[in-house]
Amino acid sequence: MLQSEQEKLSTNSVILREEVKEKIVEISEADILVGIPSYNNAKTIGHVVRAVQAGLSKYFPDARSVLVNSDGGSTDGTMDVVRETTVDFESILLKHRVGRFYKIVTPYQGIPGKGSAFRTIFEIARELNVKACAVVDADLRSITPEWIELLIRPVLEAGYDYVAPYYHRHKYDGTITNTIVYPITRALYGKRIRQPIGGDFGFSGKLASFYLSKDVWDTDVAKYGIDIWMTTTAVANGFKVCQSFLGAKIHDPKDPGADLSAMLHQVVSSVFDLMEEYEDVWKDVKGSKNIPTFGFVYSVGLEPIHVNLDGMIEKFSLAMKELSGLYQSILPGELMWFLSSLPQSSKKEFHFPDNVWAEIIYNFAIACHKKIMNEEHIIKSLTPLYLGKVASFVIETWDSSAEEVEKRLEDLCLAFENEKPYLIERWFEE
Repeated sequence: MLQSEQEKLSTNSVILREEVKEKIVEISEADILVGIPSYNNAKTIGHVVRAVQAGLSKYFPDARSVLVNSDGGSTDGTMDVVRETTVDFESILLKHRVGRFYKIVTPYQGIPGKGSAFRTIFEIARELNVKACAVVDADLRSITPEWIELLIRPVLEAGYDYVAPYYHRHKYDGTITNTIVYPITRALYGKRIRQPIGGDFGFSGKLASFYLSKDVWDTDVAKYGIDIWMTTTAVANGFKVCQSFLGAKIHDPKDPGADLSAMLHQVVSSVFDLMEEYEDVWKDVKGSKNIPTFGFVYSVGLEPIHVNLDGMIEKFSLAMKELSGLYQSILPGELMWFLSSLPQSSKKEFHFPDNVWAEIIYNFAIACHKKIMNEEHIIKSLTPLYLGKVASFVIETWDSSAEEVEKRLEDLCLAFENEKPYLIERWFEE
């Protein structure tokens, strides 16, 4: 019996290691799986593992649960930390769990990157026939046991297939999400998923199997872009989606003016590639709608973010001098005129209107769609313009509260929705 089970698993699973297959045969089936992709996270992953185990024990005490650490070849002892970390239930729980809890700790196989780590997690979920899954980042400092309930329970008890995270972040943290990814994905697909690349998600076993059926694991999705790919794939294919409020997301903060060109290229190229795949879906979507939000939304304390405003404007100005020829091949004359006329010496007058920014992003998407040059060159040249928009946003909202900034971002999203006919007309023109 054991041999036939292993043979069956071997034919279904193409990437799992032999010791993982043996563990899966031992476990047989599970109700819940929580995955933690990692790479050199020994300093932080212990806290994440304790939060996950405590959350499973407190909120799903009767379930058969599995924690999977899918590691990218850490050399700092990350996997050892996961194996050795335990929870002192006497100190945190009044009721002890009844269900079984297992750990699977394994290096993943395939192209180095977060997507390959997720693929391993999806495969284990499929083989164990789990009902609900979640993935959480290994470097979280703000995760609590409640996160596990909020990511899992909408799947187990309310029939949702995908649970996006909803966090409160510092007003200048997550500027790629705020100025590009959230506005464009909301305008394209009509769902107000506030953190489409948040990093921490819940999803059904059915959706995990659907992800595995997509032929993307030898592409850039396996390296990066997995978060926006998961979100867009769920929405565009009609899966039932919601979001859960998780409180603060505290991680190593990044200066919006620092070199984020690699991350911007990774995320934006994924967004544009998905536009190609799902153009028949987004071309008919008008406006946007709220999605159900679980959890109690409350104000949280946030760590400050350093902003190098002068550096951002300087990089924008330099690009306008050195890349103007390239921009002229991407942007129409009126947008080029606007960019050239921005008063770069005066911060008070440095202002990027929302409709102009929406048209710039749409023109970059169209340039990639029409293949006017190498996609990598197109998207990497977007970075200085993005820094210009962020600089304008910082100047405009310097004295604004987090709530006021959120209202300001709503205006930006509406600009993307209002300019969508401009995108459609140029995307589909002969």
